[in-house]
Amino acid sequence: MKLWHYALIVFLGGCCYGVLSTFVKLAYAAGFSVTEVTGSQYMFGALLTWIVVMFTRRKTLPFRPTLKLLLSGIPFGLTGIFYYQSLQTLNASLAIIFLFQFVWIGTLFEWIFYKRRPTIAKLISIGILLVGSGLAANMVAQERVVLTWQGCVWGMLAALTFTTFIFLSSAVERTTPPILKSALLATGGMITVFAVFPPVFLLNPSVLLELAPYGLMLGFFGVVLPPLLFSIGMPHVGPGLGTILTASELPVAVFMSSLVLAEQVGWPQWLGVALILGGIIGGNARQIIMKKAAVYTYNSSSAT
Repeated sequence: MKLWHYALIVFLGGCCYGVLSTFVKLAYAAGFSVTEVTGSQYMFGALLTWIVVMFTRRKTLPFRPTLKLLLSGIPFGLTGIFYYQSLQTLNASLAIIFLFQFVWIGTLFEWIFYKRRPTIAKLISIGILLVGSGLAANMVAQERVVLTWQGCVWGMLAALTFTTFIFLSSAVERTTPPILKSALLATGGMITVFAVFPPVFLLNPSVLLELAPYGLMLGFFGVVLPPLLFSIGMPHVGPGLGTILTASELPVAVFMSSLVLAEQVGWPQWLGVALILGGIIGGNARQIIMKKAAVYTYNSSSAT
């Protein structure tokens, strides 16, 4: 596969997260609690992933790699927990702004751990993404912004754990088949969520039956697809570009709110969507062109 194929795969992984907010709102409107929605998302997601593993060619893993992948799923589960906690004291637009800080934290991680200093072009792209996120989250229309230190801390922790999950997706057990890796990451995330939000809804069959459609949709788009797509694409694009690509989450969230929930989306939000997409393209096009040029130079020198 070519580099832009892997970039597209990571981009689609980010798009999956953008679908979640719509189904979460529908589940809340149906009367379900944060504990029920979060727990069912990770439970059904892990179950769906393991079903796929059962029908694919299986590869047994030793204990140590299995444990590493299960532990790597902890930040996956913590992201949902921290984000939902931030929503307790911040409105949705502010909470998503704090979560969106992963676009620069990923570049910082890459600088610290891989010694890859960010280029001016990448920094400009990150700036465009942050401005676009403020517009897309409808911050312009907010007459009164209320900040709480608890909400800010939870929001930044969500951004940090999300970046950590992306980083681990690109670094841990890179030779493990993506679907098996995804299943173990999802299981680690589920165990983490159940430790914080005990799944008491499992004791009530009628609630579980009503919750199942929402849990299946949230599990598929939030637990099954992202780890799988990130496991395939992240090792090739790296956490720096990977976090920029996953900024596709917010534009998709705006589109879904408009199409499914019929929410009014103003021109500042559409401008923010355009800026985010432009920042994603700008942040990755130069990197892909440079890598292609490096490969071409290497092939030319080998031929001579």
